[in-house]
Amino acid sequence: MHKLPEAGVTKTRAPVPPESASPTPAVHHTVLDLLDLEEVEQDLYRASLVYEDDEHYPLYGGQVAAQALLAAGRTVPQERAPHSLHGYFLRGGSSARPTVFRVERDRDGRSYSARRVVAIQDGAVIFTMSASFSVPEAGIDVEPDPIPELPPPAGLPDVPMERLLSFEGRLPAQVRSGPDDLPTRIWARCTAPLPDSPLLHACVLTYLSDFSTGLAQLEDGTSGTGSSLDHAVWFHRDIRMDDWVFMELVPHTAAGARGWYTGAVHRADGVRVASLTQEALFRKRR
Repeated sequence: MHKLPEAGVTKTRAPVPPESASPTPAVHHTVLDLLDLEEVEQDLYRASLVYEDDEHYPLYGGQVAAQALLAAGRTVPQERAPHSLHGYFLRGGSSARPTVFRVERDRDGRSYSARRVVAIQDGAVIFTMSASFSVPEAGIDVEPDPIPELPPPAGLPDVPMERLLSFEGRLPAQVRSGPDDLPTRIWARCTAPLPDSPLLHACVLTYLSDFSTGLAQLEDGTSGTGSSLDHAVWFHRDIRMDDWVFMELVPHTAAGARGWYTGAVHRADGVRVASLTQEALFRKRR
């Protein structure tokens, strides 16, 4: 049996295996192919699009989280959109192997639906998620913390969106940086035309939300960030991910071999559409 790596699911900063270049799925695939889940039977889904070049290349955490959210969303009434998710990365997975998602229907109330998802490779659980969905409601809409003043993405330097299908990025001025120069501020946009589906746009935002790290500024050359441990996203307002969004990551603390940061995603008009937080390993380098 193929053995899974023991570390947590890997972020986009993972080193490329020395024997090969960064693996990619078959030519012409898009993020829509990545999110094309097969329904094996009720509440059981399989993601079959794989990276073919290297069997041991680690799985990107944003990918498994986005697919888990989509699997959960397939089991709720269509008018209910996700408003939050909380995930735990338990084992490393392989990008070259399919992932199976098992959904548990915890509750369907008058306004909210709760789901739990277990992601499995080779019989081992690699990721778990709790997700909540709600019926859209009118209410107060206040934004006391708008986007900082920034130049628009046009004309800014490109950011390589390594391993993310159908994404382009632009690099504004950075206010935080670390030894590896990983961006904590980025303009990003999905280059694939996306349908009018709040669930799908939330999944694409989740796919982006694990890009880079907010802990780079805390690295001192002897300690650094590693695999993701847990990740949460709150969806505040409607968003189109095939338009430009601005994501900023802010470090807060590192202790006990773990680091914690928060983030915000804004539309180009300055309105916050999502908030995120993540804890990751933060250990002394060997």
